[in-house]
Amino acid sequence: MKKAIILIVICLAAVITVNIPIVDKYVSALKESALPAAKQSDPLYQSIVKNASTYEQPFSDAKVDTVWKAIPGYNGLKVDIAASYKKMKSKGVFDEKKLVFIQTKPKVHLQDLPPSPIYKGHPEKPMVSFIINVAWGNEYLSDMLATLKNHNVSASFFLEGNWVKKNPDLAKMIVSAGHEVGNHSYSHPDMKQLTASRAREEMIKTNEIIEAATGKKCTWFAPPSGSYRDETITIAAELNMKTVMWTVDTVDWRKPAPDVLINRVMSKIDKGSMVLMHPTESTAKSLDRLITLIEKKNLQIGTVTELMDEERIIK
Repeated sequence: MKKAIILIVICLAAVITVNIPIVDKYVSALKESALPAAKQSDPLYQSIVKNASTYEQPFSDAKVDTVWKAIPGYNGLKVDIAASYKKMKSKGVFDEKKLVFIQTKPKVHLQDLPPSPIYKGHPEKPMVSFIINVAWGNEYLSDMLATLKNHNVSASFFLEGNWVKKNPDLAKMIVSAGHEVGNHSYSHPDMKQLTASRAREEMIKTNEIIEAATGKKCTWFAPPSGSYRDETITIAAELNMKTVMWTVDTVDWRKPAPDVLINRVMSKIDKGSMVLMHPTESTAKSLDRLITLIEKKNLQIGTVTELMDEERIIK
């Protein structure tokens, strides 16, 4: 009788142990690692191993460039041999379309760098961002938002605090449309000329107003007219914000004809570019064609946060 009870207990323990998630993961890992080991003599497996290096890309660490200042890192790519073999083994033929990749993380990230302005994303990432600074131009916002929606594009709107205070509904509309919002100071001063206490006050006040109106915390700061000094960047960093500049300027405040604006942007835009614009008639009339032309260059359009993300875009 005792032997029977002991046997039952052992069986129950075995069943419970096998169904524990940690054990399941361990067993799965063993199976994964055992698969290629058992198939190393298979010509298909050997072909995947042989060709893997052709498709792999090294990761890039974030760095402070002498010209472009802070540059985000970018994930590398490594072929998952076991997973790729599993996808190809039914036909037994190497097929690059069935390769499975693992993204490898950089060792140095944007947040590891000392406070430094950001002028562009990683030069290998096929994405660009629209930086739309808003302190006026209410009459053009609706058209611009409609165009962005038609193209399913998200942009980064940098809002002046005083503008948000007067136009909380428009700020909410921007966020409701799925766009990112950032800090563009409170009163649009020359940040380079402000004392540290004034600069801090401008940023804090704007953060508080934007969060009160939209519920969003700002993680990006764009100094008015691109004017700053090192202390400005440091203060923004102390407030948990990184300072954003631009790569390509539409100069839309000069009211260029749409063709002029579009040619100006398209002649300079490239992977990682950040395009500066405002809610103006020139931009409102150019935006539809501009988005179409950018996407024809196989460039995605995303927010600053998406552009700075290390995730590699795999075609």
